[in-house]
Amino acid sequence: MYHFDLKTFKNRLTELQNLNERFAIPDHLELKAGYDGTPVIDIKNDDAESTVSLNGGQVLTFRPHHDPNPVLWLSGLASLNPNKPIRGGIPVCWPWFGSHSTDPNKPAHGFARTVVWTLSETNVTASGATQIVLSLENHESIRPLWPYPFQLQIVITIGAELQVELITHNTGNQTFTLGEALHSYFNVSDVTQISIHGLENSQYIDTVVQLEGEPETGPIQIKAETDRVYLNSTVDCLLKDPGLNREIRIKKTGSQTTVVWNPWIEKAARLGDLGYQNYLRMVCIESANAANNIVTVEPGDEHRLQTVITVDALSPA
Repeated sequence: MYHFDLKTFKNRLTELQNLNERFAIPDHLELKAGYDGTPVIDIKNDDAESTVSLNGGQVLTFRPHHDPNPVLWLSGLASLNPNKPIRGGIPVCWPWFGSHSTDPNKPAHGFARTVVWTLSETNVTASGATQIVLSLENHESIRPLWPYPFQLQIVITIGAELQVELITHNTGNQTFTLGEALHSYFNVSDVTQISIHGLENSQYIDTVVQLEGEPETGPIQIKAETDRVYLNSTVDCLLKDPGLNREIRIKKTGSQTTVVWNPWIEKAARLGDLGYQNYLRMVCIESANAANNIVTVEPGDEHRLQTVITVDALSPA
């Protein structure tokens, strides 16, 4: 369990007040104290509501007002403590995806999802959406994990649709390569009854049964543990959920990989922050650059990875 003293808590409340004075926008957003005092951004505008954690730079929830159900799935057992990944929402995997290629002692999926980001900017767009910019730079605690100078930004736009853009700036004089993902967890009525469209005929790596180069033969249906990495994939995915009478479109740019994941029964039981039966209520469809699709960023250049999530009523069959 994470512990902090009263002085630390008071300092965080003062920080929260200062952040609200700088960044709160009436009728759009305010900052609130999270579980341990780390600020959480609460967004409510004319189109949608959302919460974003500075811990991990992570969108936790999103719901447009026209839909009664959450779009993103967030575990009720999720850890909201610093230095721990948050199970659900849209974790940021960076600068590697999965296990580190040469050092298994480094954290899975990189470090971006377990550090506190800086709130840099808030504004209202011309369309009335609420926009947040978070940033992260290399510092002493990160350098042993990633020696390259960088600046990372997340631009989150909450309106009738949710836009999340991850921008990597190479601020040093060395080229680096990276893997990354916007590891989106979607809330579903029953994962055994949904279907995922758009990846038909795409080749994938199946990490559960250790197959590589298999082509997808039709819409994806989840009937067992699923962990598939679709390579050279730039298409939209459409998640159809008859139980919630809706379809979620996941559009992306700057991404060559799509990952589809559900832990199923046994793995869900081993994941203490997921919950034994909660595998039925979620599926991950991730906009990524992984495996053979890692990204090279030259000195002074940048790379942008964006996902756009929209929700509509289910189209007739």
